Amino acid sequence: MSKSPAEQKPDNMTSVSTDVSGAATDQQLLNQLRQDIDAVDNEIHKLINNRAKLAQKVAVAKKEHLAEQKSDSHPIFYRPEREAQVLKAVMARNEGPISDEKMARLFREIMSVCLDLEAPQRIAFLGPLGTFTHAAALKHFGKAADTMPLTTITDVFREVEAGTAMYGVVPVENSSEGVVNHTLDGFLSSSLKIIGEVELPIHQNFLVAEHTKIDSISRIYSHQQSLAQCRHWLDVNYPSVERVAVSSNGEAARRLKNEWHSAAIAGDVAVAEYDLHKLYSNIEDNPSNTTRFLVIGHEAIAPSGQDKTSIVVSAHDKAGALIEILKPMSYHGVSMTSIETRPERPNKWAYVFFIDMEGHIDSPNVSAAIADIRPLVKDVRILGSYPKAVL
Repeated sequence: MSKSPAEQKPDNMTSVSTDVSGAATDQQLLNQLRQDIDAVDNEIHKLINNRAKLAQKVAVAKKEHLAEQKSDSHPIFYRPEREAQVLKAVMARNEGPISDEKMARLFREIMSVCLDLEAPQRIAFLGPLGTFTHAAALKHFGKAADTMPLTTITDVFREVEAGTAMYGVVPVENSSEGVVNHTLDGFLSSSLKIIGEVELPIHQNFLVAEHTKIDSISRIYSHQQSLAQCRHWLDVNYPSVERVAVSSNGEAARRLKNEWHSAAIAGDVAVAEYDLHKLYSNIEDNPSNTTRFLVIGHEAIAPSGQDKTSIVVSAHDKAGALIEILKPMSYHGVSMTSIETRPERPNKWAYVFFIDMEGHIDSPNVSAAIADIRPLVKDVRILGSYPKAVL
């Protein structure tokens, strides 16, 4: 037998009351969680400022130490080995839910801001803005660094040598396209050292501007290497559209400002730098494509615990010269990670070998191997010992 409307009313009221009570409880919980977040934010804020104050004290201590030593040299504020150790410690102690790499990136930005308080860092890089080298500079030094785009790799070497920039970032090797010869050649005429490395996964995006007419795209700009790295995707999706190679992906992105019928292929940094939109993401044919960059400067770097050493060897022109060079490394248990050959200018038919190996020059096995190589060749130059890429 069904209930009358009067009999049903209390059930309806109870239901509404329960809904309201449940909603109120949910809102109370949400409010409490927000208050907890605010409290944590306050603690984070205080701790970051405490860290910054300690960084300022470090800067004062370094200056006072040099004054006591009556030294005319400038204090060195950027310590690659120290930063590598800190970032590795961050990743080792991280318990989630934030991933190790993302947590390290957060700390990288905190360290960048603190270093900027000690002494602003001016970083030269192969420009223009929005290139992968720009992204590598920001990844390594953080967004607080003062980045300085330059036209050529030679310009980067020159500005760091002159002291206009404290450090430089240049590409040296791509996993798909191979070595960047201009960078290797730069070391042959420069006394600068390698003080760090950056490994950057290369993810290409198909970019358009706010005013782009997507259905009328007739031209795609990018650097020649990027066009090559996206060839299959372009063949499938834009087979009849003109592909125009330009000097850099940053230049490709810049051109979209005044063109309604064009698109560009570039990385994430170009999106923000030129106010563009990703029409498609990660269009590269090889998702594991990675570029390695070198950080160049003046000073020698202390061991970090996980290091590489790079040398350039001028060998005698004779059969078996390379085998002679490699034997001491094998004997002393030194692992070689790469070797490249370049002409020894201005000599004809003479070559030098660029060799990367695991370990620091202060490690007994590395120093012993290099000592054994020296009498076998015309010259050995230590390009630098530096921390392996952490991020």
